[in-house]
Amino acid sequence: MSTRPTLFLTVGLPGTGKTTEARRIEVEQDALRLTKDEWVKALYGQANPRSASDVIEGRLVAIALRTLELGVNVVLDFGLWGRDERSALRQAAADRGARVELRYSALTAEVQRRRLDQRQAEEPHTTWHMSDEELARWAAVFQVPTPGELDGTEPVDHPPAGCATWDEWRRRRWPASV
Repeated sequence: MSTRPTLFLTVGLPGTGKTTEARRIEVEQDALRLTKDEWVKALYGQANPRSASDVIEGRLVAIALRTLELGVNVVLDFGLWGRDERSALRQAAADRGARVELRYSALTAEVQRRRLDQRQAEEPHTTWHMSDEELARWAAVFQVPTPGELDGTEPVDHPPAGCATWDEWRRRRWPASV
C-alpha cells in the first residue's frame, strides 16, 4: 500500500450537513461511508431507540477500524459530539497506521431548524422529528472541536480516569450488543 488510509470523522449537531459532507468524501476519497441514521432507519423505521444507538455506533466503529486495516478510507457519519469519542477514534486509527481528518459542520440554531424542517418535509423517511428543546439540550452538551483537533496538530488526550487505554474506553462507550 503506497498511502495510509484515512478515517474521516464528521462532527456536528443534527442538520448541520454532516451526511452531505460524508457523501462528498465517499466519492472524492473512495471511502466507505458509514452513516448511523441510515442503519437505524433500516433496522427500526420510525423508532429511534437509545439502547440501540450506541450499539449501532459500536458496530460501525468496528467495521471502520477493520476497513482501515484493509487499507481503505472510511468516513464515520454520526456526530461525535464528545472530545472523548473523537480522541478514542483518533487513537484507534493511529494504532492501525491510519490518518484522521475531522470535518466539523456548524450552523446557527435558526439555519439548523430551517434545514431540519425542510428535511422532515421533503425526506421524512430519512429523519426523525427533533424539537427545539432537544436541539437546545444537545447544543449545550456538544463539545466543539479545538483547532488542534481539526488540523491534527493536537496530541490525543490520555484516556479518562477509570480506563487504562482508549480501547477499553471505546468498548465501554460503544458496546458490542444491547
